[in-house]
Amino acid sequence: MKSLIQLALIITGLFLFSCSSNEPEVAPPPIPNNPGTDVFIRAADMSYLPLIESEGTIYKKNGVAENALTTLKNAGCNTIRIRIWKNPSDNHSGLAEVKALALRVKQAGMKVWLTVHYSDTWADPGNQTPPSDWTSLSLANLKTAVSNYTTLLMTEIQPDIIQIGNEINSGFLWPQGHLINNESQCLQLLAVASSAIRSQSTTTKIMIHYGGIGSGASWFFNKMTSIDYDYIGLSYYPIWNSKNLSDVNSSITTLGQTHNKKVIIAETSYPFTLGYNDWTNNIVGQNDQLIPTYPASNEGQKNYILAIKNLVKQNSKGLGFCYWGAEWVAFRGTTATNGSSWENQALWDFNNNALPVMDAFSQN
Repeated sequence: MKSLIQLALIITGLFLFSCSSNEPEVAPPPIPNNPGTDVFIRAADMSYLPLIESEGTIYKKNGVAENALTTLKNAGCNTIRIRIWKNPSDNHSGLAEVKALALRVKQAGMKVWLTVHYSDTWADPGNQTPPSDWTSLSLANLKTAVSNYTTLLMTEIQPDIIQIGNEINSGFLWPQGHLINNESQCLQLLAVASSAIRSQSTTTKIMIHYGGIGSGASWFFNKMTSIDYDYIGLSYYPIWNSKNLSDVNSSITTLGQTHNKKVIIAETSYPFTLGYNDWTNNIVGQNDQLIPTYPASNEGQKNYILAIKNLVKQNSKGLGFCYWGAEWVAFRGTTATNGSSWENQALWDFNNNALPVMDAFSQN
């Protein structure tokens, strides 16, 4: 996610219970991973879920406590996106926590989409800092490290989709993997990661992810032609990108046709209110940050996501969408300054009750 969202999260434990803090449930069988089958992706990023649950938050459906993953699955969500950091300072989003969450997702009958930041913290268009133990490596040794780490993640987590980097608009693993300053090295590092994935699985889909749409995305994916990957991933937020959904459709068409790839809106979100539920500054809080057609209301949020889903679905090159910050409610109380900058864009309201937007994950 964007660097604007970076927060100093308090250590609450090495990692979390492998099951929800809500009532236990009997999990349905996992969805089989069918080679060659591209099912329309209706995804939610739930990376904060273990942290939020560990601090006692209870998610609800119709006022009754319900496991958040169960709510999503029952709504029609078929994929959960999870970020991973290599050496996080508090172990959240580290390998142990992500592996446990991925297992829960599979047991709930959904697919795992792993977002590898190749960093110890947030990686995005403005930040692509290598893990602390890679900072002094030569290019040759860095390529080995990328290969070994990627192989480890494939072995431990066995994701259905894996992103090589997060919003790598100017490359990743800076400075060696900077796309503008060191293009050849960036492409070598991406190729090494792709090769490691392919060597471990014939069914896991590889995504390259750009933060944005339009001409910048076209420039970027023109640089990626030598990389072996399956899906084009785009972040689309009205606050940062165009407020015209036809521009999103145009990007999907242009990129999909030019590169013969399926395109996924890898991140998007929308507010159900411009209010707030803690003292942590929200990213979206003004009417001029919205698309006028979709007010900041329960129905406005739902209709926006339905519009995104339908737009992608009706485009022959579109393959799905992912809601970012789905779980990020104000989990530290109404006066917390280190809570959530996204609670007015979550999929649960200020009482932690599932919102009408959940209907947008249906197959229809």
